[in-house]
Amino acid sequence: MKISKEFKIGIVVILAIAAFLWGLFFLKGANLLSQKYYLFAVYPKIDGLIEANPLLINGYKIGQVNKISLVKSDTGYVVLVKFLLTEDVQIPKGSVAKAVSSDLLGSKAVEVVYGTKPGFLKSGDTLIAESEESLKQSVDKRIAPLQAKAENLISSIDSVMTVVNAVLNKKTRDNLDKSFESVRKAILSLEQTAYKMDDLIGSEKVKISSILSHLNGITSNLDRNGQKIDNILTNFSNLSDSLSKAKLKEAIGNADKSLQELNILLTRINEGQGTLGKLAKNDSLYNNLNKSSADLDKLLKDLRVNPERYIHFSVFGRKEKAKNKPNP
Repeated sequence: MKISKEFKIGIVVILAIAAFLWGLFFLKGANLLSQKYYLFAVYPKIDGLIEANPLLINGYKIGQVNKISLVKSDTGYVVLVKFLLTEDVQIPKGSVAKAVSSDLLGSKAVEVVYGTKPGFLKSGDTLIAESEESLKQSVDKRIAPLQAKAENLISSIDSVMTVVNAVLNKKTRDNLDKSFESVRKAILSLEQTAYKMDDLIGSEKVKISSILSHLNGITSNLDRNGQKIDNILTNFSNLSDSLSKAKLKEAIGNADKSLQELNILLTRINEGQGTLGKLAKNDSLYNNLNKSSADLDKLLKDLRVNPERYIHFSVFGRKEKAKNKPNP
């Protein structure tokens, strides 16, 4: 059987129309060759979510956004999003359809976060809608504290500049100029002093060299007598240890106690108490001692001149007549 040319052209046109329709529906997210499995989610706003955006589970595409429509609710208008699933997956009840940013350019996607309720969703069920913060909102949230700090810093800088302007008045500026001039003169004076020091060092170079030679000799002597110095330091250390071990505190305490007692004794003598006090304060004892000394001196003189008055001694037992001798 011969097929006509017109029949062949018709078949090609029909196939082309079918391929076009299939591609059109595929771009819209409707695969004509797969089983239709739809889920819904209601968002207060979609923030750039469009049809054909992917539906993901753990980053794997299981479907896409099929249709977005605006519907009226009791509280106002909301956005109803219809998802077409192209993979045979079981999604638990209570799962969340979270609108997220898929890249830095702001492209959107919907990530399915599994819920914990028993059972699985069926075609036509509704997911819990949730939106991720946009990049702008996230950046704004991070920049807000920095902006507040920057504003506070600017306010502080304004306050500081106000104080600086108030402090750096004409009188203060004049004082600063005078201070700088004084610093400049001080630097010039130091420079002149440095020149004088250079001249002095140049003129006294021989003496300085001699002094350095003597210092070198002293250091050499110290180096040679290092052992002796160590012995001296050791002896000093031993002496300090002996002094630290000695009962100096007790001896000082005893000496202090003796001085206190001596002070009390001297106070009593000055007040005329006791024998020494009476001897120091009463003249009668001195006078009596002086008189007794004079009488004793007279007695001794009389004993020397007239011993017979006191001692009677005779070899023959005869009494001699008393001679007239002067009385003491």
